Amino acid sequence: MRPFRLGLTGSIGMGKSTTAALFAEEGVPVWDADAAVHRLYSSGGALVAPVAALCPEAIRDGAVHRPILRDWIAADPAALPRLEALVHPAVAEDRAAFLAGSAADVVLLDIPLLFEKAYETDMDATLLVTAPPALQRARVLLRGTMTEAQFEAILARQMPDSEKRARATHIIETLGLEAARASVRALLAYIRETADA
Repeated sequence: MRPFRLGLTGSIGMGKSTTAALFAEEGVPVWDADAAVHRLYSSGGALVAPVAALCPEAIRDGAVHRPILRDWIAADPAALPRLEALVHPAVAEDRAAFLAGSAADVVLLDIPLLFEKAYETDMDATLLVTAPPALQRARVLLRGTMTEAQFEAILARQMPDSEKRARATHIIETLGLEAARASVRALLAYIRETADA
């Protein structure tokens, strides 16, 4: 029997990584789309040679150097669609291999662009993690990895939280760790009960 596929998404700073870790704590296998891209871009990864053919200067020490790739995408409007044509099939293959190798009853698929790329059609249910805008902004800026302008630019590219809320099967508010942990446990119990019904 194939596992129940729960697709996890949420905008930057909403607590997606923390929530994925809470599912892992409960023994749920987690597949992470961003981690898959990192593997595919790393030395020996399946995307190194195809990316080198598109943008040779983006390869450093046998791996894809993401900052150079980002600069190339910013400078060339045709770059992103060409890159996505390579990345999306490779990531889908990685996800399929994860699913084929899982004997669990429930798996979590952490996909930032779940709704934007219509991946929810491959899921049994979707989970949106969310938080108030002020908390989201504070979390992101507290990391110290980006400016307010960079944060705003990322937000502008992401589907609005209100639209994600309307499309999600389940929603967890990530206001505090213990409340989020309790929500994860309750959702898992609900999924297992309804699957057995």
